[in-house]
Parts: sequence; structure tokens; C-alpha cells
Amino acid sequence: MIERVKIEQGTTNMLKVNMGLKSGEKLLLVTDVPTTEEWIKRESKELDEIIKRSLLAKMVGEIAYEKFPDCNVEFCTYPSVGRHGAEPGKKVEEKMKDADVVIAITNYSLTHTEARENACRSGTRIASMPLFIPEMFYPGGPMAADYTKIYKESERIAEVVTQAKNVVVNSPGGTDIRFSLEGRDGRIDAGIFTEKGSWGNLPSGETYTVPVEGTTNGNLVVEKGWYADLTEDMTFVFKDGQVTEIIGGGKVGDGFRDMLAFEKNEEPYISRRNCAELGIGTNPNARRPDNLLEAEKIRETIHIAIGDSSHMGGKVTSDLHQDFVIPKPTMKFDGKIVMKDGKIAV
Repeated sequence: MIERVKIEQGTTNMLKVNMGLKSGEKLLLVTDVPTTEEWIKRESKELDEIIKRSLLAKMVGEIAYEKFPDCNVEFCTYPSVGRHGAEPGKKVEEKMKDADVVIAITNYSLTHTEARENACRSGTRIASMPLFIPEMFYPGGPMAADYTKIYKESERIAEVVTQAKNVVVNSPGGTDIRFSLEGRDGRIDAGIFTEKGSWGNLPSGETYTVPVEGTTNGNLVVEKGWYADLTEDMTFVFKDGQVTEIIGGGKVGDGFRDMLAFEKNEEPYISRRNCAELGIGTNPNARRPDNLLEAEKIRETIHIAIGDSSHMGGKVTSDLHQDFVIPKPTMKFDGKIVMKDGKIAV
């Protein structure tokens, strides 16, 4: 049961500070609900988490309705799309384009979708909050961080990222991977979405960029405990920018092997294998390793994604964007250490 009293202040602060909600604006709460197929295939525990997230979105809308009586608050649901980066449908997109502010508390991310991008082009300010849980609103949680400081640190790191050409990442867990960033700029997701058309995750706190297509080689090791339900390490093998093999990972690994279907040399599988992102966490209050939304914001981590890069400065369009977090990495830009055992060295 979600305790409204524990999220009320955090919700109000989010709408005022992070989104800059003003009198007379239209606020849209968006959430996805289980499909019939998911009701059949998913375990009760998973369905409970999905439903709770939708109820949280509903409660956030109720708080907004009471705290911002001069705003038009609307609630929108749509059937689950089954993976991060898949489109929610034209009806949802049109509703998003018609709003001033969108709060998307979903199970599958809308960040890397045409719906999100087209809504932003129309001027909508969007907070994409996949896998969000009520505790993130609590005092001391990632939503309670000092976003002014997060912005400044993220911006400083982005300047260093923009200057980098060649990257090498190693970690105690076994990651050993390299790629080019030549010509790519560093960008930030720092949690302040008050300008027309601005967007990002909440909670926020990262600097990100896109590896040059075709340049990623090596092994990315996702350590057990650093992805939901992952009980054994899972290794993604990259060659010339594409995942060519997934080793281990148990049931989670099986799911990704099915999703990337290495035996098929056709779309959408080819684009799903693309190395799509390098991200660097900058939120000091982010702590949960098994909640991806929060984990990728943890300081002393980086994350690498596969799939779509077109919505963040890359050239690959895909129906998937999936991040994987690496704790305590050592990272070199052009032979110079910029992160040592997770600690920023620049």
C-alpha cells in the first residue's frame, strides 16, 4: 500500500522544481498497464509491482490535482509494450503532444521513442520515470538530491566527454571494452526540465554520450545483483559495434538471447545489438543496484546501453534501448585515466 503522506512533499517538489509546472498548464500522467498475455505469463509478484506503479501514477495525479488547482490534470493509461523503447501508440503520442508537462511513470521506458521525441518537438516538457518506486520520493532518496549540484557536476564531466576520442573501460567484475567517441558530444540528464521541449529521467543525474557506430569491441559484464532478477553474471561480447554473443545470465540471459536472436540477420534484431550509449552516474542519493532507473544514476558507476541511439545523437533506430550498469569501473579517455575504481579523476 502506497502511503500518500510519504510521497506528497516529494511529488510537489518534483512538479514545482524539476518540471516548473505553472498555473493554467496541462499536466498529463501516463502509465502502462498489464496486457492479457502478461496476466497469463507473469508471476503474481511481477504483476503486483506493475499495478503498484500504475497506482503510484494515479496518486501523483491526485496530489497534483489538489496542490495545483489552477492546472488541468489528466490521467492516461495504455497497454504494456513489453520492452524499453517500444512505441506506446499514436493515441498516447497525441495526448503527450497536447500537454504542457508529462509525467510518465511506466514499467517500460518511453525515453527512446518517437512518441517522446515528437511530443518534445511540440514543446512538451517530459519526465520519463520507468521502474519508479515510491521510496525515490522519500527524504534522502534520489529525488531529494541537490539537483543544482548534480547539474554542475554533470556539465563539467560532459565537457571532458566531448573532448574524448578513444575510450577504454575495465572493471573488477570483468568488463573490458573499448570504443570511439570521436565527433560525439557529452550531454547531461540533470533533472531540471523547465524549458519548453526539455526532457529526461527522474530521478536524474548522469552525463551521457553515444559511441561511434561500429567501433565497440570487447566484453561487457553485467554482475549479478546489478540487474533485476539477475542471479549470475551475464557477459555481452561486442565486435565492431554489435553484440555477437551473450554468455551466462540464467533466465535473464535467455531473455536477451531471444530478444537479440543471433541466428537472424535481419531487423529488428540487428539494430537491437548496437552499442548505443555510455553514461556516467552523478546522483549522490542513488543507491539501488537492482532498479535500473536508479542504478544508472549511482555515482561511481557507468552504464552502457544497446539498441536505439537515434534519440541521443547517434545513427541507429531500434525498438529497444536497454542499459547495463557497471560498478567501480576504471575508464580511460585517450590513454588518460578519467575514472579510477569508480571515482572521477578529472
